[in-house]
Formats: sequence, C-alpha cells, structure tokens
Amino acid sequence: MIYFSVIIPLFNKEKFIEATLRSVLEQSFTNFEIIIVNDGSTDTSEEIVLKFNDARIKCFSKKNEGVSVARNYGIQQSKGVYIALLDADDLWFPNHLEVLNELIYTFPEAGLYASRYISKVSEYKHITNNFLKIAENFSGIVPDFFYSSLISRIALTSAVAIPKSVLNKTGLFNPNISSGQDLDLWIKIALFFPVAITNSVTVEYNTIDSNSLSKTNIRDKNLIDFSQFQENEKNNPSLKAFIDVNRMDYALKFKISGDLKKANEYYKSITKENITVKNWIVFHLPRWIQIPLLRFKKKLYKNGIYFSVYR
Repeated sequence: MIYFSVIIPLFNKEKFIEATLRSVLEQSFTNFEIIIVNDGSTDTSEEIVLKFNDARIKCFSKKNEGVSVARNYGIQQSKGVYIALLDADDLWFPNHLEVLNELIYTFPEAGLYASRYISKVSEYKHITNNFLKIAENFSGIVPDFFYSSLISRIALTSAVAIPKSVLNKTGLFNPNISSGQDLDLWIKIALFFPVAITNSVTVEYNTIDSNSLSKTNIRDKNLIDFSQFQENEKNNPSLKAFIDVNRMDYALKFKISGDLKKANEYYKSITKENITVKNWIVFHLPRWIQIPLLRFKKKLYKNGIYFSVYR
C-alpha cells in the first residue's frame, strides 16, 4: 500500500525542478509515489524529470490548463492514502514526510496536516513564519485555524498533507479559480475537520520565482467567490475575520490596479470591526502614494523584513 502520493504540478520550472525532485527522493520516510503533471511546459522541465531513474516517479504530460487542473489530475492518478502537495520550485527537508507521518499517527482525526515552513525571500534571506496564538514548540490540533492564520497562513500548499478520504468529501481544487484555489480548499476542509500542525520546520517556500502567478495583475485573475461562505461567516467570527483579511487584500490590489469599483465592492463587504486603523489609512491613500509604498514593502521583504497592514 502506498502511503503518500506526492503531487507536483510542473510548468516552466527548469531552474528548480531538479532540486525539488531530489528533495523528495532524499526523504527519510520512503513509502511514497511521486506524480508529476507537466502542464504544457515550453522549456526543458519535462526533459529534466525524465532523466531521473526511479520507479516511484510517474510523469504525465498534458496541455496547459492551469495549476488546479494539473493538481486534480495528479490526485486522480494517485494510489496513496494521503496526498502530499509540492510546488515545483519549493524544497522539502529530508524529514518532511516522516514528521507528517508522525503527526498523522498521533492525530488520526484531522482532515489537514500542516508542517511549518520558512519563506525564501531572496538568495540569502529567509523569513520564519509564526501563527497567532500558536507557540513555536506547539504540535497538535490547532484550536482556531482561521484566527491563527490571519497574518501567516498555517496551511501552505507545499507543506500540507490531506487524507484522500477528506478530498472525496470536500472535492478537489476549483479549476475556475486562477488565484487562491488553495485557500478556497483549505477553508472547505477546516470548516468540517480539525487541522493539525507540527512544531518542525520542514519546508522552504520559494517566494522569488520570476514566473510566479502573483505577478499577474489582479484584474486578470479569477478569484475566490467568498459569497459561498456567507452562512458560515455568520456563525464563525474567526472565519469572517480571516475572509475579511483576504477581502482587504483584494480591495487594495484592485485600487492599486486602477479598478476603484471592484476595490470599493470588496472594502464595503468587510465588517467594520475587522478594518484596522492601518487598513483604513492605506486603503484611502491616493494611488500615487500606494504604489511606491507597495514597492518599498516588497524591497523590505526581500531583505527579510516583513510587516502586515492587516493586523
């Protein structure tokens, strides 16, 4: 029986995929298969993968339809009990699957297992992510997943494992969403299942890839339809605050992009209690000030300095 199915969507990652794949093959826990879905790459990504000679690697090629379709296709081909996701430019430390396996054994009731991660913000700089009301040495069921994820998200795609039985109930990634499809799925899982977190950092999350979707203008993205969670938000203040943080993020990005109508739609749907003073000030600044502020924030981030206007 295969324990973990490692799903790697691949699109034009020739600079990274070899190191990413080696980080999986070097795992101390060895009961896994690797399913790589080449999503219409136009570089040498697939050629690099095919040079590996390991029976655990299965590579599928298809036309480009986006990361959600690629991940879903990989999951549908998988034989493992648990799905471990990995982006083609991120890295696992050798104990990643071993740590997740221990977490699964200790907390079998969970529907989502999350390892801790560091963010690579430049060639030599990393940021350690902390979560609200979660101690650095805590390992176990997260008391309030949505509140603890208000600034840094507990669930990072490359750092989670999901029982396939849970995905059979919640459904897979929404192929109609081009940005935030992972967030959409984590909300659906966390509404109905406990989330467990390790106290070990086992993932390096690469935030500096030049091909990142985050560089696409927000007006060209298909975003999450938050209205699907309206009823849940009424009875869950933490979920409401969590979604409002993302609404504020969308509102700011739409305003900076010049779409004031969309910006105001998102802003007005946020509960007043969830709009901080920093939120209010930054949102109401003119674009000619917002744009250089955003550039300055990105520059600080690349130097390992991170701050949030959301909390």
